[in-house]
Amino acid sequence: MAHSKGPKNHNIIVIGASAGGIEPLKQIVSDLPADLPAAVFVVVHVGQVSYLPEILDRAGPLGAVPAGNGAAFTMGCIYVAPPGSHLLLHDGHMLLRRGPRENLARPAIDPLFRSAALSYGASVVGVLLSGSLSDGTAGLRAVKAVGGLAVVQDSKDALVPAMVESALRYVEIDHCLPAAELGALLAKLVAEPAGKTFPASPVIRLEAALAAQEHSTMKDEDRLGELSVFTCPECHGPLWQIEDGDMLRYRCHTGHAFTADAVMEAQAIEADEILWSLLRSHQQRAAFTRRMAERERTKDRRELAFELGRRAKEYEADAALIERILESRRVQVADDGAVTEEGNGKKAAD
Repeated sequence: MAHSKGPKNHNIIVIGASAGGIEPLKQIVSDLPADLPAAVFVVVHVGQVSYLPEILDRAGPLGAVPAGNGAAFTMGCIYVAPPGSHLLLHDGHMLLRRGPRENLARPAIDPLFRSAALSYGASVVGVLLSGSLSDGTAGLRAVKAVGGLAVVQDSKDALVPAMVESALRYVEIDHCLPAAELGALLAKLVAEPAGKTFPASPVIRLEAALAAQEHSTMKDEDRLGELSVFTCPECHGPLWQIEDGDMLRYRCHTGHAFTADAVMEAQAIEADEILWSLLRSHQQRAAFTRRMAERERTKDRRELAFELGRRAKEYEADAALIERILESRRVQVADDGAVTEEGNGKKAAD
């Protein structure tokens, strides 16, 4: 994607949000002026159904509509990524692609931010709001790398601060404000001239191509980093470890992308699924074996009935052990506050 010549002000605003991000997003939209000389693009981690365009359309003076594949966009309008597709920008148009999930999400924030950075360079303002994990950090780094501006919601103002805290840790942020002040800030920024656009790195270009499905898989000559010992939580292929400044990221050959905390989240989800499967298996084995023991007992085959009863008790003990492990994990998750609305939506999104 080449840089597109256009107005030299900050006329492209890309916003990413996740858990706890709807209210600050509504606040920002309500504070934007009706004559905003910029187009606004929004990605929020959602499940299979989203009413976000209607919500934002009612929230402020700007019209909000679902993004359309191949559709041209205009200034003064808000475009929302639909469920199940990454939203990308190129040459005055929007693209919707069912590319590989990034950070367990599709739509994901990073693909939008990268594509905007490649096409519009310093004209882009990237905004990250409340959310868990760290989707958006790599994309915001791409925006900054080409000369755009990085804006985040104040972590103290965010209901779920992990996403903005990640950006604050790994990105040189230009503005960090409460949601109540971000709308006015954006109105001010779009009136200011953009600076110089810098060339995007080959890594940014390759990752944008993967999201756009221009590459079906990542070839050896396109390797983004070193091959790690870990496997992709999505497709179980090998993961490449990417050194993105001081931030660690991972991608597999098919393009699934993860930050380090997203890998850990995916591993936790996989472990839970395995444990629940084991629990069901042991409970069913115990019930079946106990029933067979009763049958043998009615036929007065006591020795076999005793052996089957002994096995049933072993299976029940195994099931009880797995239940205790699951309970300890539930307590840990509750203490960490790691259960979020986005986590539930991500499984349904694939």
